[in-house]
Amino acid sequence: MPDRDFSRTWYHGSQQELTRLRSGSSITQSRDVAKAFSHRPSLLSMSDESLKHDGATPGYLHVVAEEIAPDDVRPHPHPVNAARWEWLTRRELRLELVERTEVTEEESLTDEEVAELRRKQEERGEESFADGAAKDSP
Repeated sequence: MPDRDFSRTWYHGSQQELTRLRSGSSITQSRDVAKAFSHRPSLLSMSDESLKHDGATPGYLHVVAEEIAPDDVRPHPHPVNAARWEWLTRRELRLELVERTEVTEEESLTDEEVAELRRKQEERGEESFADGAAKDSP
């Protein structure tokens, strides 16, 4: 994975305040993505200008408080992760709380945007994060 700068900061968004992250959990080098995931979205819309989602719950933004080496993570296998912005951990990691997050109006998808995204997903036969997670759960 030589195209990734592993020395950059890694983040995790959660609905709970954590000090340790289990192996197999998601991390990202995008603060905005981690913050969005702290709100439990089922849809995420990313463009060069904005990141919007349908999550509604408050959450917590954490930073990984130790070095990450290439062998510590692997790209998330979900098809929407082709750009490798989300990674799965291969070991337990120490976390530090950055902030408690609240959903803001500018990051929330409108009802019309949600309907359009779901229509496009259905046309392409794609799943939402929530649908994929439900299928991947034991």
